[in-house]
Amino acid sequence: MMRLRTATFLAGVAVATSLPTAHPAVAQTPLPSRLVTPQPDPGAAVAPFVVAPSDSTSMSRDALIQALRQNIKYVFVIFNENHSFDNEFGTFPGANGIYANAAGPRTAAATPGFTQTYIGADGNAVTVRPFRIGPEQNSTFVDSVDHSHVGLAKKLDVRHGVAAMDGFAADEYTRFASKGGAANIAMGTQFARLVMSHVDCDTLPFLWQYASRFALFDNIFATEDTPSTPNAIAMLAGQAGETQWVKRGAAGSTVTANGVTGTLQGVPVVKDPQPFYGSQFDTTQTDREPRGSKWENYRNNNISENLTFASIPLLFAGRGITADMAQDRAPDVDLPDIKQDIPFIAARNGTPVNWRWYEEGYDHEPTDPSNEATHTGYVSHHNGAQYFGYIANNPALTPHLRGLEDVFDDLKGRKLPPGGGVFYVRGGFRNIAKQTPPIQNANFPGPLTDADRAAIAKTKQGDDDHPSYSDRQISESMAARLINAVAGDPDLWRQSLIIITYDESDGFYDHVPPRILSYGPDGLPLARGIRVPMILISPYARAHVVSHAEGDHNAVIETLEALFDLPPLATLPEEKQALLAGTDPKFNGPDGFVQHHLGPRDINTPATDDLLSGFEPGRLNGTLPPLPASYAMIPDNVVDTLPHFNGKGCSAIGMVPEDQRQHIDDSAPPGFNTLPATLPRFNTAAAKP
Repeated sequence: MMRLRTATFLAGVAVATSLPTAHPAVAQTPLPSRLVTPQPDPGAAVAPFVVAPSDSTSMSRDALIQALRQNIKYVFVIFNENHSFDNEFGTFPGANGIYANAAGPRTAAATPGFTQTYIGADGNAVTVRPFRIGPEQNSTFVDSVDHSHVGLAKKLDVRHGVAAMDGFAADEYTRFASKGGAANIAMGTQFARLVMSHVDCDTLPFLWQYASRFALFDNIFATEDTPSTPNAIAMLAGQAGETQWVKRGAAGSTVTANGVTGTLQGVPVVKDPQPFYGSQFDTTQTDREPRGSKWENYRNNNISENLTFASIPLLFAGRGITADMAQDRAPDVDLPDIKQDIPFIAARNGTPVNWRWYEEGYDHEPTDPSNEATHTGYVSHHNGAQYFGYIANNPALTPHLRGLEDVFDDLKGRKLPPGGGVFYVRGGFRNIAKQTPPIQNANFPGPLTDADRAAIAKTKQGDDDHPSYSDRQISESMAARLINAVAGDPDLWRQSLIIITYDESDGFYDHVPPRILSYGPDGLPLARGIRVPMILISPYARAHVVSHAEGDHNAVIETLEALFDLPPLATLPEEKQALLAGTDPKFNGPDGFVQHHLGPRDINTPATDDLLSGFEPGRLNGTLPPLPASYAMIPDNVVDTLPHFNGKGCSAIGMVPEDQRQHIDDSAPPGFNTLPATLPRFNTAAAKP
């Protein structure tokens, strides 16, 4: 076995406090002693580019950052939805997965939560273990599991500051079976199994190929132990409103506007409320933010408080921040928690950084009528930028928000800003390529009728990988089209970094306990959430490695700050004050837990690292050639054909998943249904407690 990594926090953000020491059991999952380790068995396409981490050129952090600034101008963040690391990469060779880590195979007993137990309706204990699903189970589309804030807390099962990771199956079973009746028991049984399932390269060959050819990160977590909205916000701010909670309280305000009265959801954001701007309480008369599709919940009690704390778009404004913020339509409402930050950022006289948030359905898409933006594909509660009043209510910043087709138009027409920038890319309820989810087994979960096929086609046509409404291969096709567009332009590829990551886990099983860094006002764990995938792609990336750098969405923010010479959010005056104020005993969590992290944590420490370990120093300093564009590209005809590689993705990309390497039988249980909510008539085959 490998040596356990020390779970001691180092000195924190630029505040005069030290961070607490984690409970020793947080280190129960072994991690390699080296931050970057090689993946095994590079194939013929990969081997020429592999440099063993031990053979890499030595380069200081400062030198590495300077080299990055000279080479990289464009950053694309493909921001997907709702899968845990183990759910999509749990059998990826060389990663800290379900059956092994970088040191080699690991026993079930040494894997937290590997055996999940719940009490069935007959009073007997039922056990569930991880298992693989593939083309034979139509694994490109499944139903969504419980990812509510309360449900995720049950799944983590935090005891005295340490997550046991053993509540996944019990939460899924209980949330249905507790209602009583055979149908609910069958539903709970199926979901208790689904939550423990995982896929491999037969289901996600494109993502596995990118992870094999470039750098895969296996120690990145959701910033918040919550559903999507808080983590979409955290991608921009490194938090979901902890600063605002400390400064202004947690309760949401009661508002009356446009003849409607309601109480807004307060901070920190822990559910999936709609953004205030664009909602029924928004009194903006012109250039209103779009409202989400008919599938979005706009009830009066499901609207978020306007968010007023700092985010990285403020840093992007640089020396132009004063002029930008002067255009806000309601400064007293939108700017109260950044008043000191604005002159601080302006005084640095930094060069403004271009940025855009592209999201499916935000404006007119190819799936719309020619003269109407229907917003049918728009998931408004996934647009982190729209929650901040100083963005959504500011004519200087709203042009940065665009639809998904716009990014492809901008790439095709070379309309990206010539000076570079940061470009977030998100899918939605539909897919602009108009693809239909592939049914690879017409007899799973049972003989499929025309009505079953229609239900699948209707409910799984999205392209952001969210299990509720997306197909995995439609989603990875969207990512591949973007990567092909970047790599297809030699000048752009030479200056680019592409990050593929996820907002949160959807509540699927993962075995790695996150550090518990904070608790919310409800007393439940707030930071961090379950581990998520992250892949770093660039001409200057390491090839065929796994980085074990630990972090969350703050890792992306830290990397952007290093690349574009921006101050950490945690050093801004308002954020710094809130981080100090949060240590007051009145904010303590359970067991007297002192809150050192009620705000952004984008100061680099081993507990919250950046992504710089994913870069090969020799490629940055010119002693090694950059990775060629062709190395990143997947032929268009392959991208456009579903199912990818006819369901034989592992063979096509030359990879052997870890369960196969160890000859582990992790086949799906008899009678399993991947679609217990979409096709519930197939649940009864497993209607045992």
